[in-house]
Amino acid sequence: MTETRQPAKHFPIRSYVLRQGRMTGAQQRALTELWPRYGLSLPDDVLDLTRVFGNANPVILEIGFGNGEALADNAALHPELNYLGIEVHGPGVGALMLRLAERGCENVRILQIDAMELLRRHLAPASLSSVMLFFPDPWPKKKHHKRRIVTEEFARLVQHALAPGGQLHMATDWEDYARQMLEVLSAAGGYANQAGTGNYAPRPASRPLTKFERRGQRLGHEVRDLIFVKRN
Repeated sequence: MTETRQPAKHFPIRSYVLRQGRMTGAQQRALTELWPRYGLSLPDDVLDLTRVFGNANPVILEIGFGNGEALADNAALHPELNYLGIEVHGPGVGALMLRLAERGCENVRILQIDAMELLRRHLAPASLSSVMLFFPDPWPKKKHHKRRIVTEEFARLVQHALAPGGQLHMATDWEDYARQMLEVLSAAGGYANQAGTGNYAPRPASRPLTKFERRGQRLGHEVRDLIFVKRN
């Protein structure tokens, strides 16, 4: 009998490592009790964001919201906006839902998935007013740079999902990653650097300082913001 070989499986390169960390009892309860209120499952096709939020308000996507501190602050300050948050780590998802429930926010929905899956398959053209990517995993070793989320494909997919005039706002405290972000977005076409060609942007008030960033500042880590606007 001739042996047949199964084709090799090629798994996508992930821009994150699933480090669940220690989850508190409150975070675990939030995942169980608050997920029906804030959690979202992906459909087989494109998300109907108007139906998801129950209104046609502008939608802001935050990729990798960490413990949700900045996202909860923004959602509470801007009830006229909708926020779609992505985070793969359970403790952060639980922490955000606790913050949202405490503040009575109803303008946030959460996805616990790979952001690239959402961008590739589940967003309609021009469906987002803004995309935020704050302090993504820098993958500092050169051999791991291929895992960084900011690539030509990422820039293209975000541009597809943004409405004309919508913006991609990124921030990092890794200098070489900031340079990579600047190079990728400058070469992508269809974007304008809000701070001018080759420049980083000052931190806008729309990005609240987090405990993580304040700790980094005490250690002398310089944070660089990049804001690119989709051309009309």
